[in-house]
Amino acid sequence: MPRSPVRSRRAVAMSVSHSSRLNKLVREQYMRLPQDGQVQVTYVWIDGSGEGVRCKSRTLDKEPKSIEDVPEWNFDGSSTAQAEGSNSDMFLVPICMFRDPFCLDPNKLVLCEVLKYNRKPAETNLRHTCKKVMDLVKDSHPWFGMEQEYTLLGINGHPYGWPDNGFPGPQGPYYCGVGADKVYGRDIVESHYKACLYAGVKICGTNAEVMPSQWEFQVGPCEGIEMGDHLWMARFILHRVCEDFGVVATLDPKPMTGNWNGAGCHTNYSTEEMRREGGLKHIEAAIEKLSKRHDYHICVYDPRGGRDNSRRLTGHHETSNIFEFSAGVANRGASIRIPRQVGQDGYGYFEDRRPAANCDPYAVTEAIMRTTVLNETGVETKDYADH
Repeated sequence: MPRSPVRSRRAVAMSVSHSSRLNKLVREQYMRLPQDGQVQVTYVWIDGSGEGVRCKSRTLDKEPKSIEDVPEWNFDGSSTAQAEGSNSDMFLVPICMFRDPFCLDPNKLVLCEVLKYNRKPAETNLRHTCKKVMDLVKDSHPWFGMEQEYTLLGINGHPYGWPDNGFPGPQGPYYCGVGADKVYGRDIVESHYKACLYAGVKICGTNAEVMPSQWEFQVGPCEGIEMGDHLWMARFILHRVCEDFGVVATLDPKPMTGNWNGAGCHTNYSTEEMRREGGLKHIEAAIEKLSKRHDYHICVYDPRGGRDNSRRLTGHHETSNIFEFSAGVANRGASIRIPRQVGQDGYGYFEDRRPAANCDPYAVTEAIMRTTVLNETGVETKDYADH
């Protein structure tokens, strides 16, 4: 017996947050008020989980023209799992500035590194060492493009648009799908895309993924440290857009058990010599180095040393087995995929399919450079602080 329209509307309403149902027209009348030359700057940082982002805002007397115009700030690290209450002040050091797609020009979003009271990087500030490594390898001109998969959930934690007491039809019609019975939440996806473009994030595409309510956006090409900066800001914007719509974006690598795809952050990578004619030999040399350091990469490709990825990298659902390294042309079941066009052209890039959706892009890109350019081996990393 079909559900009544009243019950259906109630079920949909219960899957979004209360805040999303506030009258946005009322908010809009305040957002249109002039600022008299002052600027709202929102500081964004990675919290103690290594996965979540936090933010807070302050007023500057004039629009900052460069990151040097944005002052350092501080926050209570005891409330973000980054410090004890007896010594809780943490420093926010601005490192990258974007336009604010929520409050609009001239307001800004500013990504920050977090330093402890002694000016040393916080434990989840993985940008600090990544920047050192990227400075060392800058002459190789590493380019990255990362494919961020995520899943939309209702506020109740159930995949958005899925039946309340069941499952949608089997995977197959949802990837790059079109139609109300095949995709859920496209308004969110398109809003996120436009917001990233406005902000200046190097977003380059998006598509519906294999599991219903699962989506992907791509950021890149970005050179060096820029990859982590732009992906983290894209994630922040995604969470803020979802907040407005009243749903949740999860980066869990395997949000639904069973015969459903997980979520990764496939990382496309090349150096200048790989992009030149004859670069395939350099691609193959890099893959050979990666094959000998598989365990190290698995440990840094999710925030829990591989435990998250162990739920995803099963050898099924377009993944490789977490315990084995593999590579192949156009093989989405391999650890490393060489695109078919690259194989034909003899130069280009390759894709590391192992990073989990909730990886830290600073950790991933740093690890790739340590192995393929700095020629590190084994599970230990070298400290380049004095070099």
